Amino acid sequence: QAVPAGSHVRLNLQTGDREAKLPDSENGKVDMREERRKRLGRVDVDSNSFTSQELKKALAKMKESEKAERKVRRAHEEEVRKKFRPIEQLKEEFEKLNVKMETDYEIMVKLIGKFNSSASTLDEKVAALYDLEYYVHQV
Repeated sequence: QAVPAGSHVRLNLQTGDREAKLPDSENGKVDMREERRKRLGRVDVDSNSFTSQELKKALAKMKESEKAERKVRRAHEEEVRKKFRPIEQLKEEFEKLNVKMETDYEIMVKLIGKFNSSASTLDEKVAALYDLEYYVHQV
């Protein structure tokens, strides 16, 4: 059930129930009808009381907010694209500089190949396992 803002909420550890205390009015007494009216003012918890028009308006608002979120997401993606370049482009640029760039995955595949190779010595296999352990923890 919805709880109005400013209410005191606590968890009863004996029963496991959540309890809410409504704020007192100015004169110190709580008029339950008035508090209920305040509490249910804009949000009606009875699901049968919504009209189809209200539901349509709420759905339209949801669609509008979803469109706004998409616009924000697209703007963020464009901003990221401006700041960063794809890895393929970076690889091409590093090749022009005679620098070979490898991803962790590519290095791990090489290490597994070295470990499985019958041509590798025992020391090479042990070194491959240590290096592989490092990269696995990175991933």
